[in-house]
Amino acid sequence: MTTDGNDHGDQYRESSLTLTGSIAMGTGVMIGAGIFALTGQVAELAGGLFPLAFIAAAIVVAFSAYSYIKVCNEYPSAGGIAMILKKAYGPGVVTAGCSLLMYFSMVINESLVARTFGTYTMRIFGEGSDSWLVPALGVGLIVVAFVVNLLGNEVIGGLSKITAVIKIVGIAVFAGIGLSVSGLSFDTLTGDSAASEAQGGVGGFLAAVALSILAYKGFTTITNSGDEIKDPKKNVGRSIIFSLLICTGLYVLVTLAVAGNLSVNEIIASRDSSLAEAARPAVGQWGEWLTIGLAIIATISGIIASMFAVSRMLAMLTDMDLVPHRHFGMPGRIQKHTLVYTAVIALVLTIFFDLSRIASLGAIFYIVMDMAIHWGVFKHLRSELNARGWVLLTALVLDAVVLGAFLYLKLTTDPLVVGVALGSMVLIFGLAAWFLRAKSTETNDEPT
Repeated sequence: MTTDGNDHGDQYRESSLTLTGSIAMGTGVMIGAGIFALTGQVAELAGGLFPLAFIAAAIVVAFSAYSYIKVCNEYPSAGGIAMILKKAYGPGVVTAGCSLLMYFSMVINESLVARTFGTYTMRIFGEGSDSWLVPALGVGLIVVAFVVNLLGNEVIGGLSKITAVIKIVGIAVFAGIGLSVSGLSFDTLTGDSAASEAQGGVGGFLAAVALSILAYKGFTTITNSGDEIKDPKKNVGRSIIFSLLICTGLYVLVTLAVAGNLSVNEIIASRDSSLAEAARPAVGQWGEWLTIGLAIIATISGIIASMFAVSRMLAMLTDMDLVPHRHFGMPGRIQKHTLVYTAVIALVLTIFFDLSRIASLGAIFYIVMDMAIHWGVFKHLRSELNARGWVLLTALVLDAVVLGAFLYLKLTTDPLVVGVALGSMVLIFGLAAWFLRAKSTETNDEPT
C-alpha cells in the first residue's frame, strides 16, 4: 500500500515519445532478446523447420496485437496492459494478477537479455555460457540500464533510435551475407531434422512457436508507454504494426541464414549464441566478432527499453491501488522506486536461472496473460470498441494451442519449469486477492 500522499500523476510526460522513438523502443526490446537468445532453443524444439516457427509465431502475435491496438487506440494510457485488463475486468483480482504476470514476464525477459549479453560477450574470450562471468556481466548490464533509465525519456528515446538503426542494418547485412554464401534449400530445412537431437514433430513445432512468441512480445512495451507517445490514438497502433513488420522480416532472414550455414545439431550445440556460431562459416572470424558486437548492442538497448516500460507499468499498478507499495526510505516518485524493484528482481533471476528456464517461464506467464486479454476484450469490450469477434477468438485459440503443446512438452522434459510457473501463478493471484481484500477492509473501517 502507498504509504504517503505524494502526487504521482505528473511522472508520465505526455507526448514525450515520437512515433519513430516508440517504434525504436519496440524493436529494441524484441531484437534485444528474441533472435540472439532464442534461435538455438527454438531449433532444439522444431528441428530444421525453426525458421517457420518464427513465421508462425509472427502470425499468432499479429492476431494478438489486434486486441491491444483496438483498446489502446480508444484508451491510450501509460498503464498499457493494466489499463486494458481494468477496462475488461474491473479493478479486481483478475486485473491485478494478470497485470503482475505481464510484469514478471517482462522482468524475466530482462534477465534473459542480460544472460544473452553475458554469453555473447564471453565468446570474445573463448568462454562458454557456463562461465560464472556470464551472470556477472548480466548483472553489470542491469545496473547500467538502471542508471540510464534514471536519465529520462529523451535520453532513452534518442539512444533507442541510434541503436535500432545499428541493429537493423547490421543484422540485415549479416543475414544477406549469410544467405548469399549458404547452401540453403528446402532439403536443408527438412532433411536432417529426423537425425538431429531436436524434439521435432507437431508437438515440438508448436512448442517452438510458443517460445518464439517471446521474440515478438516486446511490442507490448509500446502499449505501456501509452499517452507518452505523440498523438497516441493514431501512433500506438502504427508503432506496434511497424515494429512487428520490421522484426518479422529480420527474423526470417536471420534464421534462414543460420539454417543455411549450420546443421540443426550445430545450432543446438551453440544454442545460447547460435548467431555468432553461424557467422563463422559464413564470413569467418571477423563476421563472428561483428555478430558478437551486434548482440552486445542489441541486448544493451533491449534491456534499457524494457526497463523503461516495465517500471512505468508497475508504477501505474500502484496508482490504480492494485499492488502494495513501500518507499523503504527512498526519495523521489513511485516510478523511481518501481525501477529499483524491477532491477533487483531482474538481478536475482539473472544470477540463479539459465537461459532455457528463463525463456520458458517468460513464455508461460506471457501467453496466460495474453489469453486473459483476448477473452476480456471479447466478453466485455467488443461492442464498445467495434472489434471483430472472430479475430479475438482466433487469437485466443492460437494461444491456447501453442501453450498447451509447450506445457505438455515441458512436463515430459523439464517438469520443474511447469511446477515453478504454476506455483508462481497461484502465489501471484493469491497475494493479489489478499491485498485487495485487506485494502477493501481498511477502506470500510475508515471513519466517515
